[in-house]
Amino acid sequence: MNDLWQYEKEALAAGHTNICGCDEAGAGPLAGPVYAAAVILPLGVEIDGLNDSKKLTEKKREALFPVIQEKAAAWAVAWVDAREIDETDILSARMKAMQLAIDQLEPGADFALIDGNRDHGRSAAILTPHRCLVKGDSLSASIAAASILAKVSRDHWMVKAAEEYPEYQFQKHKGYGTKLHYEMLRTYGPSPIHRRSFLKNL
Repeated sequence: MNDLWQYEKEALAAGHTNICGCDEAGAGPLAGPVYAAAVILPLGVEIDGLNDSKKLTEKKREALFPVIQEKAAAWAVAWVDAREIDETDILSARMKAMQLAIDQLEPGADFALIDGNRDHGRSAAILTPHRCLVKGDSLSASIAAASILAKVSRDHWMVKAAEEYPEYQFQKHKGYGTKLHYEMLRTYGPSPIHRRSFLKNL
């Protein structure tokens, strides 16, 4: 577990005091918002099973979700909807969602560990002092925690969307481009929460 704190410790040693991890979920789906979360964890806090959200089962992510919220010094979730993704671009939307999440932290963060290798798109950028970490959700406890909050929050949103648009069965695929989802799109056409810019090959 200790190696998951390396980058937080390096940021502390550089003089930063409130270090958050930040990650997003939902860059690839054909429908729904892109979500982001930012989390400040007390250094060395034990959260059993903490890992990159993509390596965890849905059941494990759901179990960790309230534990992370309880143990975090601060956490926040933000999103950018499908309409804005279409109006800008997915990279800009991801950056905007991450910065929105960072901005909502209380206490605020003076440094952010960002998952991935991008910190700006055409119309949005990470403005908080930061460091990008490729595969950061496997390297940093704070980013791993953020990845889980972002993923679970987005999944919950898609399950609610399934109640409003039952014909698309969003609860099964969460908006990703599965065979079932493409079948539903061909049958019913896009809904108001579909990303039109992602549907060029229909």
